Amino acid sequence: MNPRKITLKGLTTAFVFIIIGCAQQPNVTQPVQPSFTCSDQWYQTIDQHVPSGDGHGHGPDVGSGEWKSVVEFKLGVRGDADVPNRDSNEWCAYINDLVFSPSFSCDNVAAGTVESRICTNEPLAALDRKLKAVYGNALKKATSESLYQLKAQQRGWIKGRNDCWKATDQNQCIEAAYQRRIAQLQAQYQLVESTGPVTFVCENDSSNTILATFFRTQPPTLIAQYKGSESLMFLQPSASGSQYQGRNETFWEHHGQAQVTWGYGASPMQCVKK
Repeated sequence: MNPRKITLKGLTTAFVFIIIGCAQQPNVTQPVQPSFTCSDQWYQTIDQHVPSGDGHGHGPDVGSGEWKSVVEFKLGVRGDADVPNRDSNEWCAYINDLVFSPSFSCDNVAAGTVESRICTNEPLAALDRKLKAVYGNALKKATSESLYQLKAQQRGWIKGRNDCWKATDQNQCIEAAYQRRIAQLQAQYQLVESTGPVTFVCENDSSNTILATFFRTQPPTLIAQYKGSESLMFLQPSASGSQYQGRNETFWEHHGQAQVTWGYGASPMQCVKK
């Protein structure tokens, strides 16, 4: 047999194997994943979760620099050093994570816990982020005397939230816990618009008065002050008028007439708006 032919045959075979091998190898250079891209649809989605207007059709143009500033403010990050440039896709990615991810890491969250439900539920994650922003704004307004109490209350609230695993409808329990805590902080630290204080004179005694301040929270709240004590109350369903419920206090008002119960087992007082 001709040695030259053997060599050529071997080279030919090797060349075929090389071609086949190359065809079977995965592409080493993976396609670059596109970065998060801002879009008009995304801007509108964010505005639905973080409303920039006043509810009456007035507000900045969605997607504008002013709108982005409002979004940052409502999320509690305006002025933070780690916020990307507003004209970049990185800004949109940053805001997207704030709106649709919880404020804590989900990497080591145990299955079946309240935290795991928040990590896998977009509306609950958004509420968690909103609470973080509201709590951050409350920390900024808290005095040195109230700061310790605020932090202790927040730890207690987290413990109570985590007890929602006992509820029949856990998601509803978690959602309600967040909504009430957000409203509580917004009212106590005056982080939203309010009406008042409004004076109510009770039992025809000009020295027996209640001061009520109404806050545009969700759900609506009021803070009532009576004889040196204070009560935060939440709006309740009512056939007529506005009925608020606190821990041991109630406030029902209709056309300037109010019925107020202050303290466990106390008799209702008839009060009139001054």
